Amino acid sequence: MNKSHLIDLVAGELKTSKLQAALLVETVLGGIRKGLESDQSVTLTGFGTFELKARKARVGRNPHTGEPIQIAPGRRVGFRVGKALKESF
Repeated sequence: MNKSHLIDLVAGELKTSKLQAALLVETVLGGIRKGLESDQSVTLTGFGTFELKARKARVGRNPHTGEPIQIAPGRRVGFRVGKALKESF
């Protein structure tokens, strides 16, 4: 499922237009983004937790030449599945 499929699903479930469903989906995703920026994590009870994690600088390899390259430190978003979602499968 991609974003447009999700918008179609929301529009169908709420019996609303795709434009309103798209606004709703964008608002939720924007809220998750803002929560990660300010709190470093967003927990949706029963679904899971999005967490911002730090990655250390490391040495990698150029796949074309095999030469070592320095990879800068950075941040990434991780996701831990909630208990209710895990049990639903």
